[in-house]
Amino acid sequence: MSANPVPKALACMLALATAGALAQPTQPGRAPVTQPEIRYQAGGSPLAQEEMHQNVNPKAPPMTKAEFDKARVIYFERCAGCHGVLRKGATGKPLTPDVTLAKGSEILKVFIKYGSPAGMPNWGTAGDLNDAEVDLMARYVQQEPPTPPEFGMAQMKGSWKVLVPPEKRPKKKMNRYNIDNIFSTTLRDTGEVALIDGDTKQIIAIVKTGYAVHISRTSASGRYLYVIGRDAKINLIDLWMEKPDNVAEIRVGLEARSVDTSKYKGYEDRYAIAGAYWPPQFTIMKGDTLEPLKIVATRGMTVGDQEYHPEPRVAAIVASHFKPEFVVNVKETGKVMMVNYADINNLKVTEIEAAKFLHDGGWDSTKRYFLVAANQSNKIAVVDAREGKLVKLIDVGSIPHPGRGANFRHPKFGPVWATGHLGDETVALIGTDPVKHKQHAWKVVQTLKAQGGGNLFIKTHPKSKNLWVDTPLNPDAKISQSIAVFDINNLDKGPQVLPIGEWAGVTEGAKRVVQPEYNKAGDEVWFAVWSAKNQQSALVIVDDKTRKLKAVIKDPRLITPTGKFNIYNTQHDVY
Repeated sequence: MSANPVPKALACMLALATAGALAQPTQPGRAPVTQPEIRYQAGGSPLAQEEMHQNVNPKAPPMTKAEFDKARVIYFERCAGCHGVLRKGATGKPLTPDVTLAKGSEILKVFIKYGSPAGMPNWGTAGDLNDAEVDLMARYVQQEPPTPPEFGMAQMKGSWKVLVPPEKRPKKKMNRYNIDNIFSTTLRDTGEVALIDGDTKQIIAIVKTGYAVHISRTSASGRYLYVIGRDAKINLIDLWMEKPDNVAEIRVGLEARSVDTSKYKGYEDRYAIAGAYWPPQFTIMKGDTLEPLKIVATRGMTVGDQEYHPEPRVAAIVASHFKPEFVVNVKETGKVMMVNYADINNLKVTEIEAAKFLHDGGWDSTKRYFLVAANQSNKIAVVDAREGKLVKLIDVGSIPHPGRGANFRHPKFGPVWATGHLGDETVALIGTDPVKHKQHAWKVVQTLKAQGGGNLFIKTHPKSKNLWVDTPLNPDAKISQSIAVFDINNLDKGPQVLPIGEWAGVTEGAKRVVQPEYNKAGDEVWFAVWSAKNQQSALVIVDDKTRKLKAVIKDPRLITPTGKFNIYNTQHDVY
């Protein structure tokens, strides 16, 4: 018998709730949401701390302002990632009053407490919310959704700081660090990045940044490092300084994930671009100061059904090597925007229809074709950056999540690009050479079986014969604390599993192993062993050739390390 049996009356209400509008998938034929996907989407949003107006709905159950504010914080900490800022649905179902009022408080409380077969977490029985909070949330989702404040040019300029003007910065490199082999390592919960010397394995500096840095990107010259936090704060770090540190900062919204810089010949380091989750927009800035120059909204019509979407979030952004363009991927509309920055006062944007919901991706080995996951459609979209058009939509596994993906030469099918999946254990290998291997191009040529669902990143290197696949969001601790590695020359053999979490030698904790990252030489692979803020974490370094432990970096300053970005590999899109 279950430890938390559902009373018959409640079971009936739960059945009604999950059979109705709340259980309808956001995509036709969409499979239920997986636990790894829920774990990925359920992270807290910085919008939880933003003041929002309470719109009183006379048809909704009454709520005091204090109750509304408490519920709003819970919603943005636990629910917005799946259901959207405006509750119109994303990974999860719509929770707008036209849906929720018809259900009523009692059914909603059951739904929130016990979850649903469609993937709604059991917030009550799991111990995340008590009965009073369940009741609070049932009433909250029947209110009109509050709208967060906009964030425009005035707000951006108010947050913009040039800490060291360009004319006062070094004219030449002032330190002896091998900048090419520095790793920018996210310290997620402290709002910092650790700059680590890849040669000596020593921490060079701990640099203050925005909260929960999502990515680090290197300028075309290799001098500047751009990092963006989930709170939409961008920090510009000068790696030429005697001790690398911030030289400029800005906020480009209230929540964000992506940043990159201009890389086309003649525009190196001239511009930076950042995309926001809220407000839904992207901003082009001066590359050396972060001065905001141009803001472009992404609100608009979705692909397929062509319905207006009020909050299409900006996901991955990459810089084209073929034109003065940024490739901007918009999640909810399913569109790729090719943004030509040659004249930002007369900006030219080519809109390419792909599929929902665009998330992350990377270049093929030639850097002509961009492959991006449409994770709610279970597809990879291929965009030709030279021709500015969609090449193909490729069916893959459940909820692809490639990071940047992994490029290597398959012994049978030629050049391929690989993605793992949040929703299943497979790794899809896609042919990427339409010239010499035309018969294999833009097809899944092989599917590998890794450890399980919950994969976030996959990685190899041009000098390596290994393909590394993490699974940090798998609910099985044995799987989340280890790594799967395939021999590229013998993929049919299956993976070897290495106990990276155990090798870290840290104290008790989650010890989730996340994001393999190579050094410049391609002979070491770095892993973050990620535990809670109050627990010990570490970085584990493995010899790529022998697959043996090479080093462990432990330091009390390494709090919740996650992403690691090698300067040279990030600068040159090596993955």
